[in-house]
Amino acid sequence: MAIEVRIPTILRSYTGGAKVVDGSGDTLADLLTDLDSRHGGLRGRLITDAGTLHRFVNVYVNDEDVRFLGALDAKLSDGDSVTILPAVAGGAFGFAAAAAISSHSAAAAAISSHSISSPSVAAAVSRDAVAAR
Repeated sequence: MAIEVRIPTILRSYTGGAKVVDGSGDTLADLLTDLDSRHGGLRGRLITDAGTLHRFVNVYVNDEDVRFLGALDAKLSDGDSVTILPAVAGGAFGFAAAAAISSHSAAAAAISSHSISSPSVAAAVSRDAVAAR
């Protein structure tokens, strides 16, 4: 049974750089076991120690989310196409916003604990708080 599996860039180090690999199995769990026998370590990046799909991994069978098809028990057929996608959240803006908020909180705490009223001194304390991070 040939099943085409599309591999995201972040996992291609496990497939020797291949974007698409073939595998076999009656269920998604069987397919991942088969893939791991050919591309060691791949299954470990997708499955938790508890034996479920990592929540930051999205898997689709013929463009259908496996969470609605039985997850690892999703049935597969010859000719199916499986796509593995890492979940994306936040991005660079999310990191920048988190850094800005934490820097602002540190500066606000430093200012309030020192009862600073001068804007220029407050700015210096704020810079020091940011530099300390």
